[in-house]
Amino acid sequence: MGGMPSGKQAASAPFTPLDFQLVLLRRMADHNPGLVEDARHALGVSIADMREANKRWQAMVRSPPRSNELARGHPHRARTPASRYRSILGAPETVLTRKVGDLECEAWLWPVPLWPDLRFEALLAPNGSTVWNEWLIRAPEAEGPALRTLEDLTPWSCTVDEAARAFPPARPLEGTAPTRWGLTFTAPDEKGVRREVVAEFTWGLLQRLTVR
Repeated sequence: MGGMPSGKQAASAPFTPLDFQLVLLRRMADHNPGLVEDARHALGVSIADMREANKRWQAMVRSPPRSNELARGHPHRARTPASRYRSILGAPETVLTRKVGDLECEAWLWPVPLWPDLRFEALLAPNGSTVWNEWLIRAPEAEGPALRTLEDLTPWSCTVDEAARAFPPARPLEGTAPTRWGLTFTAPDEKGVRREVVAEFTWGLLQRLTVR
């Protein structure tokens, strides 16, 4: 998958599912540079490719939709967040209905080749255009990890929901940046001693565990 366009050529090229995977990795590099480097090599792209994809993504999400953007050659900027995902990732592989309080919302799921057992989920508000949540979840047909002790909580091993269900009651923490979440809970170590921990997630995937 090498030979990606760069510079002005990259800026005008379509933003692809590969570019989107690079955006996910760019956010995870702060906590797990080694895992990100391995994934980048598997995709056959350079650090510069990853930076360029992230730069283009930030430009898209920070630019409000304007009717004249299409004429100026910025098709993704002229779309709502929900339609932007469709334009980049294609039609969702799966559409589910999720209950949020008394509301019924659609959840759009797409495969992510880097993590075959995961799906990228965009949870839509009832208006169908606003995205309330966007993160990685376990694929509906995939078996989740066995999370019993602290030693099972390794980087990229589980999602927010899986950790919260494995170690109740888990308390959510405010994320340190967009696309980041935190949980605090108690879990036994390999000797059975219960410890209080803080788990940090990026795009819904576990990145780091801090034992207090």
